[in-house]
This record gives sequence, C-alpha cells and structure tokens, in this order.
Amino acid sequence: MSESHCQTPLWVAIAALLVAMSSYQCGAAIAEQLFPKVGAQGATAFRLGLGALLLLLWRRPWRRWRREADWRALWGYGLSMGAMNLVFYLALRTIPLGIAVALEFTGPLAIALFGSRRALDVAWVLLVVIGLALLLPLHRQDHALDPVGVGYALAAGLGWALYILFGQKAGAAYGHDAVTWGIAIGALLAVPAGVAHAGPALLTPSLLPLGLGVAVLSSVLPYSLEMIALTRLPARHFSVLLSLEPVIASLAGSAFLGERLGPLQWLAVAAIVAASAGTAYTARVPVTEPLAN
Repeated sequence: MSESHCQTPLWVAIAALLVAMSSYQCGAAIAEQLFPKVGAQGATAFRLGLGALLLLLWRRPWRRWRREADWRALWGYGLSMGAMNLVFYLALRTIPLGIAVALEFTGPLAIALFGSRRALDVAWVLLVVIGLALLLPLHRQDHALDPVGVGYALAAGLGWALYILFGQKAGAAYGHDAVTWGIAIGALLAVPAGVAHAGPALLTPSLLPLGLGVAVLSSVLPYSLEMIALTRLPARHFSVLLSLEPVIASLAGSAFLGERLGPLQWLAVAAIVAASAGTAYTARVPVTEPLAN
C-alpha cells in the first residue's frame, strides 16, 4: 500500500465510502431518465465513456505507468466494472432501484461468507435466503418482479464481487490511477454496447448534461472515493458500511423516481442489510487488517 493510503485518517475513509454510496445511487436514479432515449446500454455508455474521458484528461495516468505492476488485476477490475454497470442498468429497466441493489449485494455478501464454516454464519446465509424469497417472484402476485430483471441484478452481484476482488489488487498496484484505468477499460465494453443499441441518439446535445451528471455522480466521484475506502478501511468496517447501500438505493428511488416499496419488500431489504452487517461484525478478521495490501 502506498504511503498516502497509510496516512489517510480512518474517518476520512469512512466518510468517503458514505459519500460514494450516496453519489452512486443518485446517479443511478438520474440514469433512468436516459433509458427512454438511449436505453440502459446508452446510459452505461454515457456513464463509463464520459467518466473515462473526464478522468483521463484530469489525472493523465500514463505519466505514472508502472510496467512491473499486475496488469491482469487491472483488466479484471475494469472489465468487471463495465459488465457490472451494464447488467445493473439493464435490471433497472424493470425492477425498482432499491430491490436491484439489494439483489446485487448478494455478491459482496458471498465474498464475506466464503470459506466460513461457523453456525452463526449459516444463520446469516439463511437470513439472506429469506430476504431473497421476499424479493424474488417465486409466486404469482399483483406486483411480482420481472424475472429477467432479477437475473440481471444477480449477474450484477457477481460483477460486484469480482470488482471488489480485482479492485483490491489493482488499487494496491496502481493506487488511485487504478480508478482511471479501470473506468477506461470498462468503457471499452460499455461504449460499443451503447453505440450498437442507441446509435446517433448518443450524440443528442440535450442529453449531454444528463450524461455528464451520470458520469460524475455514478463513476468519477464514487469510484474515486471508494478506492480510498478499499485501500484504507479494515474489512469489517468496510462491510458494515457497504451494507447500507440497499437502504440508500431504496431512499434514492423513492426520492427521485417515485418508487414505493411494499412492507414485504422493505422487510426483504432489511433482512439482507442485517445479514451483511451481522456477517461483518462476527467475521474473524483483525480490525487493523486493511482491505487491500
């Protein structure tokens, strides 16, 4: 870990992650306004394409390129970021923001639980299963979730898990430049998908302000702040704070999109959040161990 990471106060890393989560979900809410014009693919292209352009012009990371660093981790980080964003926006076409994030959160939770054999950890898994059972369209009802959207959200969870695993290694190797390179690599996946779907509509001048807003709120700001947390916060603290994301997403969906969750759906979100927080608090991880070395 670089010296600057070690010198970052703990409260700064915590604040950075909280702001990153809030910014990410507000940006996702704004992105949904682009769906009728350019689709989920076009919104992802705006998010990562413009985000990469802004960061490349600002940071100019090629001046600090490290030939000996692990480039495979960097490409894994970037490609997982691009795939995660694309399938997550595809999920938002048909299911509420808060529910999509709750389903997506199964990825980080699986990482937290992986390899554990304690009975208490099994209880957290069962709590997640209960939460998913309340979210998934397992039985016919008036407001059953779209199964395709659910599938996309769960795929985004896999992408999020890979993003965390590769992001730890990429951040340790490239520092904050990992974010710039990662978004640029992710854009190589997202932009062609957006162009293939939306075509010339991506060049509509009236959409540029929204596209820039999504790029800044959903990519440039949160990923930059999250890298501070990834390379500074102890694993237990990081997991506890990350468990707030489904709640933040539900509040953002309610505030910006007029989405209203029913009592069972709120209970499902609460169950998944409680499981992630419980897993983090009971994990056998030294509190001084950083998430990335």
